[in-house]
Amino acid sequence: MLSLADVEAARDRIEDIARWTPLEYSHTFSDMTGADVHLKLETFQRTGAFKIRGATNRIATLSAAEREAGVVTASAGNHAQGVALAASRSGVDSKIVMPEHAPISKVEATERYGGQTVLYGADYDEAQAKAHEIEREEGRTYVHAFNDEVVMAGQGTIGLEIVDDCPEVDTVVVPIGGGGLISGIATAVKGRNPDARVIGVQAEGAASLPQSLQAGEIRELDAVNTIADGIATRKVGERPFEVIQQRVDEVVTVSDEEIAVALTYLLEREKTLVEGAGAVPLAALLFEAFDYKDGETIVPALCGGNIDTNQLTTVLVRGLVETGRYLKIRTVLRDRPGALQDLVEIIADQRANIYAIQHDRTSRDVAMNEADVEIDIETRGHDHIEELLVALRAAGYDVDVLA
Repeated sequence: MLSLADVEAARDRIEDIARWTPLEYSHTFSDMTGADVHLKLETFQRTGAFKIRGATNRIATLSAAEREAGVVTASAGNHAQGVALAASRSGVDSKIVMPEHAPISKVEATERYGGQTVLYGADYDEAQAKAHEIEREEGRTYVHAFNDEVVMAGQGTIGLEIVDDCPEVDTVVVPIGGGGLISGIATAVKGRNPDARVIGVQAEGAASLPQSLQAGEIRELDAVNTIADGIATRKVGERPFEVIQQRVDEVVTVSDEEIAVALTYLLEREKTLVEGAGAVPLAALLFEAFDYKDGETIVPALCGGNIDTNQLTTVLVRGLVETGRYLKIRTVLRDRPGALQDLVEIIADQRANIYAIQHDRTSRDVAMNEADVEIDIETRGHDHIEELLVALRAAGYDVDVLA
């Protein structure tokens, strides 16, 4: 099984390529939770995510023949970039298979780092099958994203940095996809500080691990569906599962709505941009997916910041909706001069700000002398939304909440 010595050896191999990322105290999230919260900002890592650590460690251990033949891997995006950069820095050819719907920003970044990309399959597992086919046909070495102890050891260097920067840490919270990250971090943290807890978090739409732990064997999901695409795997790896069973204290889940809120708070209050998977540990803390004490020193590992711009827009709007900062309503007005102004004045009197108005006289859903109106509104919270809706309905408007 993976050992602390393996992780410490990995740190020596990767120190010239992977950065020692910041660990910063968060006043905002400490005040919100009552805990002593320090954010591990792996978003500042080269390539924008932790995967460069494991990829560098794996490529550093290749034989001369393996280096000559090149490497291949499958990835939803971050591992792809890590392997591409690590291989390029070492003069090794790399071929990366990514799901067909991988974010275009991650595909382009992988190519900029020197990897040859192949788009195949609906998700990570189908891409992985194609990568193994290339491995057999071309004689390349497969660099697994998580089911490889050398890769796991590289990811575990994050744990060493956390304990070195925050020796008093009580709990480290880590996202789980295939399990390589948490198995490495748990090995490092428990090896240095056996009393510290390690909490794993999965997105509800890709949560194979809770049932696997309950069954005592790996269970695979038929499909995954989550905004946290970096951890959207159907099952964990065999090697990480063994470590998780022995060294991870608890595994919890969070919803996409909770992930969106955490991502929104990070951007708005900490000025830190993360991807869905990177927001998962903070979501678990904010929504109390696990128990903790007042003043407990907790480190959420924000594992990556490579979010697609189009997805970011969607997630932020969802986060604003969940926190009561955004409201979309529909109502029907009499088609007469001043009708829209009357409606807008009520919204203004409630100190709500209008983003956009869609006014449609031609809708087949309303009578000939009526107009269908949809309004996007900036609000200040759930109480403000309720006050606004009460005022509109008191004025005789039949209002439907669309978002």
